[in-house]
Amino acid sequence: MIKRFVERVQTLFTRGLKQPRLRKEPKRFGAKEHQINRELVARSALKVCETLQKAGFRAYLVGGAVRDLLVGIVPKDFDVATDATPEQVKSHFRRAIIIGRRFRLVHVMFGSETIEVSTFRALENPARQTDAHGRVLADNVFGEQYEDAARRDFTINALYYDPTSETVLDYHDGVRDVRRKRLRVIGVPEARYREDPVRMLRAVRFAAKLGFEIDPATREPIKALADLIENVPAARLFEEMLKLLTSGHSVACITRLRVEGLHHGLLPLLDVILEQPAGERFVMLALSRTDERVRAGKHIAPGFLFATLLWHEVLKRWNERSAAGQHRIPGLDAAIDDVLEAQTEKLAIQRRYTSDMREIWMLQPRFERRSGRAPLKLLEHLRLRAGYDFLLLRCAAEEAPAELGDWWTRFLHADEATREELMKTAHAPSAGGPRRRRRRGRGGNERRAEDGEVRGADS
Repeated sequence: MIKRFVERVQTLFTRGLKQPRLRKEPKRFGAKEHQINRELVARSALKVCETLQKAGFRAYLVGGAVRDLLVGIVPKDFDVATDATPEQVKSHFRRAIIIGRRFRLVHVMFGSETIEVSTFRALENPARQTDAHGRVLADNVFGEQYEDAARRDFTINALYYDPTSETVLDYHDGVRDVRRKRLRVIGVPEARYREDPVRMLRAVRFAAKLGFEIDPATREPIKALADLIENVPAARLFEEMLKLLTSGHSVACITRLRVEGLHHGLLPLLDVILEQPAGERFVMLALSRTDERVRAGKHIAPGFLFATLLWHEVLKRWNERSAAGQHRIPGLDAAIDDVLEAQTEKLAIQRRYTSDMREIWMLQPRFERRSGRAPLKLLEHLRLRAGYDFLLLRCAAEEAPAELGDWWTRFLHADEATREELMKTAHAPSAGGPRRRRRRGRGGNERRAEDGEVRGADS
């Protein structure tokens, strides 16, 4: 009863706010005005538009792809908007599936490439389902193109490009905002953020990526509504965070998140890290190197990235368990369990990534063992390269001895004879993780115990 009352009050509040100005006829920009290079459009996206248009439907590139084309950036993804229903779209392509419950979409597949096709959505829907905070849960009523434009989040994302006529359709002065480098929400910011709190994160990401300024009216409600992020499903939040962190501008994004007060509760364990000088230095170094790789067109491993973000919390809990007398390797394993359990309550990091993260973390104490046959055995590990890169990152942040990273660099690139010599002359420095105090024993019991711990890490 109370829940229904709250939902009703929220619905009335949202409807009472000033609605977006509806321009039923768009401004049109020809090729000479917008200067989009049609050669930058993926052939698969052109194929989708051409196929639907030949079938008698309207079809346009929409959203971020058009925005990026206007500023001269090669889009990573292409979305298409059309007046065809999902079933009609699906019927015209051999490899196409309808997905989604909140919004029904069609994924049209060309090899490894996927084009997402959406149907124009209606602006007014009395049956629209929302939660107690105003977040839209389900809304699949189709409408006109001008309504679809008003439903989009920012003016720069409400642009439609017809690759056949090379015309840009603009309902909300998005072209003007692109030229002025201004990020402006469509409609009343508070109402739009309540509909979808992720829009606040997107505002930060777009501003950082494009170097745009957030319009004052768009920015003003963000701090007051930051807690709404807590209502976003964990899987969707993970997807948005992954986009933010792999945008090539993650340092700028994290900085903006902190300025806007959005970082708290987003990566719960990152809150503490960013307030610790050593943790912040490590994280920012990791993110800056990630940005460099993205800009150079190199592959980014999400598992490695999240391993860097959460490492200092693992290290903290590992130290606590070591101080309580727990052995090093079991203590590290338990610390990892603690961190992943706490983190996945809010951010649904996929299992394939958490598996990579665990292996990278568990490799760190093994790099300290450079005598005997341990280094040669480590060469067989599937995550050796990722673990080694992680070690070098720790060395660069002055968290692990530089000598340890240098030794492994020489070892990995050496021939067999040189490796044997390196192992003979190696010693084991402290690498920044907790170490169990060695106790005197008889008959090498201590050494066997240490070896048993390391074997436990292999299993």
